[in-house]
Amino acid sequence: MKGTVIVVDDETKLRDLVRAFLEREGLTVFTAATGSEALSLAEKVQPDLVVLDLGLPDVTGEDIARELRSRSDVRILMLTAKAGDEDRVKGLEIGADDYVTKPFNSRELVLRVQALMRRSRTWEGSTGVRSFGEGVITIDDGRHEVRCRGEVVHLSPTEWGILETLTRMPGRVYSRYELVNAARGYEWEGYERVIDSHVKNLRRKLGGDTGGRKVVETVVGYGYRFGLEKD
Repeated sequence: MKGTVIVVDDETKLRDLVRAFLEREGLTVFTAATGSEALSLAEKVQPDLVVLDLGLPDVTGEDIARELRSRSDVRILMLTAKAGDEDRVKGLEIGADDYVTKPFNSRELVLRVQALMRRSRTWEGSTGVRSFGEGVITIDDGRHEVRCRGEVVHLSPTEWGILETLTRMPGRVYSRYELVNAARGYEWEGYERVIDSHVKNLRRKLGGDTGGRKVVETVVGYGYRFGLEKD
């Protein structure tokens, strides 16, 4: 793997352990012990991925995730002792791309990181601009840019992956299982709630509905489809 990662955790031993795992995979790894240090470092090195603990001493990991997401589409993997389903969903709704609980299996962590790093920021082989709903939504694959009613919409890598999948065949229904594999590149326990959280974020960012049609429609008992026609 190639890329830059910031590992944020106030436990020195854990930071060093995760750093060793990821450097062994060929990644360039920086570390931070506090939220303020992480934000400053992210501004300098422009990482591809941030591995983020939620229990930081100065600023909550959730606030750091929100700030990072407001700045860029950097991949965010939350690494935390908060193991409840509601904690996972909250983390994903904030904008995280994945969520790993402590204690963790080192191999699983590396596989999660690999999957996130494989998520290209552009759709492979695509460079054109696609328009939907009479120009309500446009997707510029080459620039990795989404606009809703002319305004740029910032999506996380996972949200981008879901939108790319749905818009390749508007009207086709995708199961949650298909979407989680398309967006993440691997199977994940609890994928139904994961996808529901990301779709909720997509709907909020893309305006929910237009002209009586929902941008992302729910097909009860199966999954989701993109509700706007291609121009």
